[in-house]
Amino acid sequence: MMPQESKAHRLWTLFSSMLLISTFTFGGGFVIVSLMKKKFVDDLHYLTEEEMLDMTALAQTAPGAIAVNGAILVGRRIAGISGLIVAVLATILPPIVIISIISMMYAAFAENEWVRAVLTGMQSGVAAVICLTLIAVLFVVSMLSLIHISEPTRQ
Repeated sequence: MMPQESKAHRLWTLFSSMLLISTFTFGGGFVIVSLMKKKFVDDLHYLTEEEMLDMTALAQTAPGAIAVNGAILVGRRIAGISGLIVAVLATILPPIVIISIISMMYAAFAENEWVRAVLTGMQSGVAAVICLTLIAVLFVVSMLSLIHISEPTRQ
């Protein structure tokens, strides 16, 4: 159950919490959702454990980024439509700022021969990982085919 407080205070708490979580979290949506659970269930008691579990399941099954889906559901539950908007803005603002800064600096860095060499090396590494993944998938598919062929037919 949500404690009694003004809607403005709830919106500020929601915004500042989501902004902090989104700014300093690495590892993807499930990490963010677990931190949202700690903040809004364990610390602030805005949501119950069951509500957060249901929201996590919905966020996972809905199309789109799980962190944004989770922010939509948590924000709406805590403070209605305005909470939804505040939570989503706080969730997407840090990545937008970080990507904007990186993209502005990319041209300057891309002309540096050391940076260019590192990026070329990374391309080679990514290509190798893709090839190894393809080989692993083909191996698993061929093994499954052999298992299926060797199984006796049931009558």
